[in-house]
Amino acid sequence: MLPTLFTFPDSFPLIGGKGIHTYGLMIAFAFLFGLYWIKKESKRVGVDPEKTTDLYFYTIVAGLIGSRILHIIYYVPHFWNDPLVFFRVWEGGLVFQGGVILATLLVLIMTKRHKLQFLSVADIYTPALAIGHGIGRLGCFFAGCCFGTHAPHFPLALTFPEGGSAPAGIPLYPTQLMEFGGEVLIFAFLVRFRKNKPFDGAVFFLYLILYSILRIFVEMIRGDREFIIDPYLSKAQVIGAVMVVIGLVGWRIMLKRAQKQDS
Repeated sequence: MLPTLFTFPDSFPLIGGKGIHTYGLMIAFAFLFGLYWIKKESKRVGVDPEKTTDLYFYTIVAGLIGSRILHIIYYVPHFWNDPLVFFRVWEGGLVFQGGVILATLLVLIMTKRHKLQFLSVADIYTPALAIGHGIGRLGCFFAGCCFGTHAPHFPLALTFPEGGSAPAGIPLYPTQLMEFGGEVLIFAFLVRFRKNKPFDGAVFFLYLILYSILRIFVEMIRGDREFIIDPYLSKAQVIGAVMVVIGLVGWRIMLKRAQKQDS
């Protein structure tokens, strides 16, 4: 665990004694990779990269806000005692599903304003979303958040030191690294799949299905779950199930439309 990558010496003007948070650095890497991917992919499919990258900045803001709002709803019951916690994203505390929901709604609105096709733009963004989230999970690993349950017999269990969010000194399932690995595999699959997709939106809907299934299973061994039915069903699993349904329904509708156009 390495929540602070390094701390500036006290002699540094303005930033002396302040540290670079590893979680925040991983989020920055994810942002930069997403920008690179969207520019490259937009050019490949013939969509104006200036419009998609302009929209990307709004999407990032919406994603951070949505992720933070759902975190506050989940984990900070006494939010009003310290409202500024909402802005301290470098300390961790982003619930990815909330970011996907709010960012998707924003893209839906903004693509109409920019006269772009929503599902085409969503397909451009989605692989970057997958790998960006995976990079973010590395940040969770270094920060010690999103930890697993007790795993005394699991050969790849992690043991965290004192000072982080995870329980210290006991073996835990490496849920952060599991989700990172899953997102890397999803990213690799989507990159290959996108060139032969059957319709616009196929990459986006497929990601909703694959990631949500991954999250539902990883959630079973998360140690920081918020339950709806304790200890069987968490809030994240319910949201994941809804996203699977949305992905399946969207896939079916768009596939039928594509088949009608081809016939």
